[in-house]
Amino acid sequence: MRPSDESGWSSDGARAAEVIAEQVRGAPPDEVPGRLCRTAVRLLPVTGASASLRGEGVPVRLCASGDRATYLAELQATLGDGPCVSAAESGAPVLACDLTAGADAGRWPVFAQQATAVGVRAVYALPLGGAAGCLGTLDLYRDTPGPLAGPQLSLARLVAGVMTTALMALPRGEETWLDRLAGDHDEVYRAVGMIMAQLGVGADEALARLRADAFVCGRTAHDVARDVLTHRRRFDRDH
Repeated sequence: MRPSDESGWSSDGARAAEVIAEQVRGAPPDEVPGRLCRTAVRLLPVTGASASLRGEGVPVRLCASGDRATYLAELQATLGDGPCVSAAESGAPVLACDLTAGADAGRWPVFAQQATAVGVRAVYALPLGGAAGCLGTLDLYRDTPGPLAGPQLSLARLVAGVMTTALMALPRGEETWLDRLAGDHDEVYRAVGMIMAQLGVGADEALARLRADAFVCGRTAHDVARDVLTHRRRFDRDH
């Protein structure tokens, strides 16, 4: 069920909290973020949702509600730019209400062009945590421009808060699905080290080259990193 206006039932915080609780009750830790993404799409006037963990330079996609949300999360990780990257850096919500024109389109021009090409007109990125300890972001995608109304934004914050709590409650001291995601992230930085050696450049330029290669080839940064590590892709100084 989706709200049609601010007076819809989802504006009732207590009812929304019940729905969220129902979706995560008894779920294994690795299923909680995905369930919350799908719940956000059900409760809010959005068409997709994803969550990404904050990384040094490259966000790591945690979950997504569908293929388009997956693509947009990976696109931001590959570009190193977009609302989710900005929200993770600032620890504050970033509400890009119109990617087709104006300030939002100009702030992230490549991301905005790619997002609108697949039919997304607005993105709302909410931090998981705050500026002092931001774990990542919950990103909501909509096919039409415009802001989230006050109660809708409050509900989005509630979903992000539950996701943050779930991530903070993960067991420590043993390998978990989250540790495996971190391993994927480490692959990027090992690949950056190899590119640094191949090109004789610093880490920032090596990461920029990896990202550019991924974007031009229509691949993710993680895909290209794996090719570098397995010697299927080498960066030459001449190119």
